[in-house]
Amino acid sequence: MSKAEMCVLDGYCFTNLGEIKKNLTAAELYEEIVKNGEGKIADKGAVVTLTGRCTGRSPNDKFIVEEETTKADVNWGKGNVAISEEKFERLFGKLKAYMQGKNIYIQECYAGADEKSRLKVRVINDSAWQNLFARNMFITEKDESKLANFAADFTVIGCPGFHANPEDDGTNSEAFILLNFKKKLVIIGGTQYAGEIKKSIFTVMNYVLPKMGIMSMHCSANIGEDGNTALFFGLSGTGKTTLSTDPERALIGDDEHGWSDEGVFNIEGGCYAKVIKLSPVQEPDIYACTQKFGTILENVVMDEKRQIDLDSDLYTENTRASYPIDSLPNIVESGKGGHPNVVIFLTYDAFGVLPPVSKLTVPQAMYHFISGYTARVAGTEKGVTEPKAVFSTCFGEPFMVWHPSVYAKLLGDKIVKHGASCYLVNTGLTGGPYGVGKRFEIKYTRKIIKAILSGEINKSEFIADSVFGFGIPKTLGDIPTDVLHPVESWKDKDEYMEKLKSLAKGFKENFKKYEAVTSAEIIAGGPVI
Repeated sequence: MSKAEMCVLDGYCFTNLGEIKKNLTAAELYEEIVKNGEGKIADKGAVVTLTGRCTGRSPNDKFIVEEETTKADVNWGKGNVAISEEKFERLFGKLKAYMQGKNIYIQECYAGADEKSRLKVRVINDSAWQNLFARNMFITEKDESKLANFAADFTVIGCPGFHANPEDDGTNSEAFILLNFKKKLVIIGGTQYAGEIKKSIFTVMNYVLPKMGIMSMHCSANIGEDGNTALFFGLSGTGKTTLSTDPERALIGDDEHGWSDEGVFNIEGGCYAKVIKLSPVQEPDIYACTQKFGTILENVVMDEKRQIDLDSDLYTENTRASYPIDSLPNIVESGKGGHPNVVIFLTYDAFGVLPPVSKLTVPQAMYHFISGYTARVAGTEKGVTEPKAVFSTCFGEPFMVWHPSVYAKLLGDKIVKHGASCYLVNTGLTGGPYGVGKRFEIKYTRKIIKAILSGEINKSEFIADSVFGFGIPKTLGDIPTDVLHPVESWKDKDEYMEKLKSLAKGFKENFKKYEAVTSAEIIAGGPVI
């Protein structure tokens, strides 16, 4: 498309835009990236780019426009902060003025592999590399005739170089991510972190899918040769991507899914993997993607010979690779699977007290889903050695629009209807808390996952935990009992019980904010002290 004085996109008028470049291929976008000086090409073909000040999401800079169509639906609070329609319009006007004279890139794509519920998404960027990111992460349309008549359901405009004025615009910083459900528009500025593009649309899907009776989920999914589908919920660092990318099972998707009356479907068309210290031995398929044409490497160090260093955290520990899902060798091309027979909640327990695997009843599963527990240690802060419990409801609190009870009911109903078994898998520490204990060996975690997926774990005798109540297998194949039962690996058994009860108190304290709208049955699925 050539330069135009007036351009109307999705009903929004833009004036004096530069050249409009629409639905460019990856190769064409590569040329634009190099020409614009937005990134460099690594020796194996990936694009390497830096995101500057923002090397991760800016959760405090996300706002939802408060208006009559969604005001009563949104679970307003820390994760969903309101901004007025007037402030949105004023900032949008400034953004359109900023775009004058700039070349823009457009990708027209889909969010959702399910044709009945998918969103048509138009992504508009003033940088080619972010447009390539959108092409990687969403589902592309190969049919030119459909693209010719493409009418977007939602539009994302991302211009990292445009900064808000917090005092004038009502934002918290120069960065902003504003979602307007009434106008079906997202505007992003002040941050070059491309993950905001995909997560803004995931937030949109977390609003629209439940209205259709479809469960939206921050999880990965894969399927075995027997057709059995498994879901893996988990926060960053718990092993969600690693454990779901299994050479013996086909990957449906690694981060965002829906669960409809017909089964599970991927929301995305790509993967956005964390690649710091990525192992070519433990994660060969993901590692191979970092060496491929079409992959974007964010904040990865590259030397003068264009060789990348995945071990370096020079810019950030949150180094990322964005690549189309078909870059992986074993995927479900349709992006769809059947109803899950297994649901796995992953956690990294840095207190060293949770077992590596626990079987959950449905109320227990809902309790842990609403809690969304993991633990982190501020290892970069000198002298800080104590782990910190982190609770992110539904294992994705920043992206959930409705109250957590809405998602919990949807998930619980589907688990019951389709007879899915639920497990809590701890990939964290054993033998003691942080500084003493060691991480569960990956070989044991993989054996546990394999036993769950094959059904072999059902042959075990389960013992109820005295505090959390979930079932711990007495034995499981050749896995040592001191691995299955953490208390056996602690030298001081009394200290173990003290830490276990302390963690349980943290669960109960966190859950207080959900009790008013949560059934007594689910509340009873929590720990008992």
